[in-house]
Amino acid sequence: MTQPFIFFAYLLLVNLVAFALMGIDKRKAKKNKYRISEKTLFMSAIVGGSVGSLIGMYFFRHKTRHPQFQIGMPLILLIHIYILIRFLMPLFVIYMT
Repeated sequence: MTQPFIFFAYLLLVNLVAFALMGIDKRKAKKNKYRISEKTLFMSAIVGGSVGSLIGMYFFRHKTRHPQFQIGMPLILLIHIYILIRFLMPLFVIYMT
């Protein structure tokens, strides 16, 4: 397997997990059960699942009124985009040539 394939497979997996965590937490909130911590939700975004977390927030309508999520999740996504463009894209260009 190539390094870019492994990297994108990792991103796909972590985003699916982040999306699922939002859905699971929303379901638990409706049933008044033990919840997934906000720290866990943010960590799933920080390790690469920012897109999945954001999509999950709006798909499940979960945590959309909390300012730390309204600001934090898009900010994490912007940081990820910056890192991808600034540091990783040049590596992939070199790797592909």
